[in-house]
Amino acid sequence: MLHIEDYALIGDEQTAALVGTDGSIDWLCLPRFDSAACFARLLGDENNGHWRIAPPGQERCTRRAYREDSLVLDTVWETPDGTVQVTDLMPQRHTAPDVVRIVQGISGEVTVRSTLRLRFDYGSVVPWVRKADGHRVAVAGPDSAWLRSVPEVRTWGEDLGTHSEFTVKEGERVAFVLTWHPSHEPRPALVDPYASLRHSLKDWQAWASRCRYRGPHRDMVVRSLITLKALTYRPTGGIVAAATTSLPEEPGGVRNWDYRFCWLRDSTLTLSALLAAGYVEEAEAWRNWLLRAVAGDPADLQIMYGLAGERRLPEFELPWLSGFNGASPVRVGNDAVKQLQLDVYGEVVDSLALARRAGLSAQPDVWALQSVLLNFLRTAWRQPDEGLWEVRGGRRHFVHSKVMVWVAADRLVRAMEKFPELDGDLEEWRALRDEVHREVCEKGYDPERNTFTQSYGSRELDAALLLIPRVGFLPPDDPRVLGTIDAIRTELGQDGLVRRYTPDAADLDGLPGQEGAFLACAFWLVDALHMTGRTEEARELFERLLGLANDVGLLAEEYDTVNGRLLGNFPQAFSHIGLVNSALALFGDEEAG
Repeated sequence: MLHIEDYALIGDEQTAALVGTDGSIDWLCLPRFDSAACFARLLGDENNGHWRIAPPGQERCTRRAYREDSLVLDTVWETPDGTVQVTDLMPQRHTAPDVVRIVQGISGEVTVRSTLRLRFDYGSVVPWVRKADGHRVAVAGPDSAWLRSVPEVRTWGEDLGTHSEFTVKEGERVAFVLTWHPSHEPRPALVDPYASLRHSLKDWQAWASRCRYRGPHRDMVVRSLITLKALTYRPTGGIVAAATTSLPEEPGGVRNWDYRFCWLRDSTLTLSALLAAGYVEEAEAWRNWLLRAVAGDPADLQIMYGLAGERRLPEFELPWLSGFNGASPVRVGNDAVKQLQLDVYGEVVDSLALARRAGLSAQPDVWALQSVLLNFLRTAWRQPDEGLWEVRGGRRHFVHSKVMVWVAADRLVRAMEKFPELDGDLEEWRALRDEVHREVCEKGYDPERNTFTQSYGSRELDAALLLIPRVGFLPPDDPRVLGTIDAIRTELGQDGLVRRYTPDAADLDGLPGQEGAFLACAFWLVDALHMTGRTEEARELFERLLGLANDVGLLAEEYDTVNGRLLGNFPQAFSHIGLVNSALALFGDEEAG
C-alpha cells in the first residue's frame, strides 16, 4: 500500500502524473489537469488504470530523485542481477501530451516488465486495443492513446492490459512513449524520447537558473518553484491548487475534495512568491489570468475558477472508485464555487495593487475593476459568509473575511494618496476602511483572552488570523497580535504545527471527523514569529517543515502528526507558496546574490 508521500510529480504544464515508489503511474488526467483520469489507481485499484515499469518481484525502488533543477524523475532499482534506472518525464507538448519512460541498464543484466492498463473516464472505461504501425492503439469514445517503444520490444495483451518484458544490460536503453489525442483526429507527430529528455532537462534547468534567491535551502525553494510551474496551466497562466482530487484530509475519512482548479485566495501570496523569486513573466501570466477570470459583475465573483476561467464546476461523486486507501467518497468538481467568501475581494484588490507596485505591465481598466469591487463591498461587507476555509456548516461573520475587506479599502486609499490623479471616492473609502477596522477590533477580539477570534462572538480561533500583521491590519508589535499568535499556538497547535481551526466546534464545517495540521498555516506561523521578533523560533519551525517534505521535496496540503504521514491533495501549491515566501522572509537578507 502506497502513501501520499510515496508519489512524485511529472508534468508538461498542462497536466500532471503521479509516479509511485513502486514504478507505477497511478494518476494522470488527459489532456488537462481537470480532465477525466486515464490512470486512477490512486483512488481505486489496478483495474482503474495504471502503468508500471519495474523489475519483476521488486515492490519498491531502491532510491529516486529528480535530475538537478528539473521535473525529470530517475527511479533506480538495485536487484541481485544488476541495477536499472527508469527515467520519467512529460515533455512540453506541441500538439499532444506525451509520457516518456526510458529504461536504462546501469550494471549487470536486469529483466524489466511493463504493465499498462488504460482506463478512461476515471477508471471506468476499458478501451479497445489494437496493433497499428508498430504501436498499440487504445480507443474508447473521445479518447485515443498510442504506445510505442524505441527500440521496439514485444508487447502482448493479457488481463485487459498491455504487457512487455525485456532485459537491459549496462548502457542499453529502451524508451516507451504514450501519446494521447482525441480519437476523431489523426495520430500526432511522433516525438523522439531521447531528444525530449535532453530538451526537457535544458528547459527546466534554464528556467530554474532564473531564481534570484541564493540563501539557505535554495534547493527546496527551487523545488517548490518548479512545482508551482508544473501546476501552472501554460495556455492561460492559471495555477491549480493541486494535481489531484479526493486525497483525504483524514485517513479513511470523508474530507475529500477536488483541488484541480484555481483559487483566488492564493492570488496575493502566489504573486508575491513569483515576483520575489524573479519570475516576472509567470507573475504577469497569473495576474492576467486573474483579470480575465474575475471580469464581470462584482456580485458574481467566485472563490475559484477553472483553468481558463470557467465558472461552472459542478460537484459529483464517482462511486466505482473506492478512494485512496478506502477514503470515500471520491469527488469531482467543487460545490464550494457557489459560496460567498468576502475575503476573495480583498485578495483580488491586493494582488492587483501588488502588481502595480512591482511594476508589472499596465493593463487597461485595472483601476476601474478595483474600484468596482470596493464599491460593491461598501454594502456587502456587512453580510456573513462561508469564510476562507469554505465551511459547509452555515455562514458567519468571519474575522479574516472582514480583515480582507479592510485590505481592499486600504490598498485603494493608499493608491489614491500616492497617485492623486486616480479617480475614486477617497473620503468614502477612508471611512469604510476605518469603520471595518473599528468593528473588527470591537466584535472580533476577545479582551479576556487577548486574542482575535474566528468569528464575531465566537471563542474559537482560526489560523488565518496569523495573517493580520502580514496584511498590515495591525503592526506586528501590537499586544493583540502577539496575544493572537500565542493563543493560536496553544489552542490550534498540533505537535508544534497548526490546524486551520477546530473542525468539531459548533458544527463549523458540517462534516464528521478531524483533519491534519495545515502546512500553509504553519508557514504563516513562521512568518508571524519572524515579524514579531522571534526569528530563532521561526527558523526552527521552518527547518522542521522542510523535513516534512517527501524524499523528492514535495508537500501535500496537510500533515498527520500521529502517523507521520502527508494528508490531502498533492502536491499542494499553497504549501509550496508558503515555503517560498517564508524562506524569502527569513533568509532574504543573507543572500549572496
